[in-house]
Amino acid sequence: MGAEVIGVSSDSVESHAAFAGHHKLPFTLLSDEDGRVRKSYGVPATLGLLPGRVTYVIDGAGIVRHVVNSQLNIGRHLDSALAIVKELQAERA
Repeated sequence: MGAEVIGVSSDSVESHAAFAGHHKLPFTLLSDEDGRVRKSYGVPATLGLLPGRVTYVIDGAGIVRHVVNSQLNIGRHLDSALAIVKELQAERA
């Protein structure tokens, strides 16, 4: 769909490589062990302990167009982000 996907978590580079290989992921995983990326995007901690699970849709100009924040409803992240990507494509057409 012309979108670039980047997954970010606090896991190590080695852990990301193993996970991506095992699941045959077609996108980049970024290791954010020190939390700088999460902090710069304001990702909240769940219950003050667990890093939050947030999906951002960022357009080609670098503008955050949509945010999904849900620790438990993983399907919501995918469905919502996909809908926004489709909308952005329609705007460009």
